[in-house]
Amino acid sequence: MVDIFKALSDETRLRILAAIWDDEMCVCEIEKGLKLTQSNASRHLTTLKNAGILSYSKKAQWAYYRISDTFRTEHSVLWAYLQQKLKNIPAYLADGEECKKCREQNLCNNND
Repeated sequence: MVDIFKALSDETRLRILAAIWDDEMCVCEIEKGLKLTQSNASRHLTTLKNAGILSYSKKAQWAYYRISDTFRTEHSVLWAYLQQKLKNIPAYLADGEECKKCREQNLCNNND
């Protein structure tokens, strides 16, 4: 439980969560959408993954992250609270829109 709250105590990690509520995202989409460097994005994604909040899959050379189904199930009250609070913060909504634009650009396939 401590690892979860430590992972959630960083604004960048909360921004990542808000950006990928409903769908998985490639690391390159997260980087561009949230204007993060590769090393910064990787560090935050690893923290969220190690806390059990995110899961990921590999497709070719790309890593795609999503909210862990196990996290959603085992911490349903916390998940509901995060959804309610984060979705009402204008900056996080703007991040989500920017990430959606990046997803629509199909960045991963453009980098082949």
